[in-house]
Amino acid sequence: MINELIDYIYRSIKLDRSLYGNPKNFHELSIYYAVIIIILDGIAGAVAVSSFYKSNIMLAGLTAIIGWIVWAILIYIIGIKLFPDPDTKADLRKVLIIVGFAHSPGLLRILGIIPSLTIPIIFFTQFWIFASLIIGVKEGLNFKSNFKSLGVILIAFLIVAIVSVSYLTSVLENLPQV
Repeated sequence: MINELIDYIYRSIKLDRSLYGNPKNFHELSIYYAVIIIILDGIAGAVAVSSFYKSNIMLAGLTAIIGWIVWAILIYIIGIKLFPDPDTKADLRKVLIIVGFAHSPGLLRILGIIPSLTIPIIFFTQFWIFASLIIGVKEGLNFKSNFKSLGVILIAFLIVAIVSVSYLTSVLENLPQV
């Protein structure tokens, strides 16, 4: 069981297309593996930023799970309901697994505990996660084009970014004036 999880993480980090294209990788335990990867990714990110910002590791794990679900739902709606290819056949569970596996490069954020590497590691791993998502969405949703997969990811990212910025703006506006 642990060997299979490590294999999935390794293959995702390698950007191995066959991880997402093989139906055997979407079995009963896969959703649990995806949850483990997401929680570890959130914790690794919290540990990395803790060198210059006090972060709550438990909250990071919870936030990572919420973010994972939001990303998966957006990718599901955009990639499967709005802009499917003729061969696209996937359910939300499969998209959750794809998004979970694609976050494996985020585990390398633990290397961000080295203060001079924190920011570069966080940015590098985020782009790596995007690359893994593009490959995962293309293969898992049977898209013909990497560009279509990139488009689905970018639209989902823009929605998340706009909502996040709007939320932060409203929170900052409601802070007491000093």
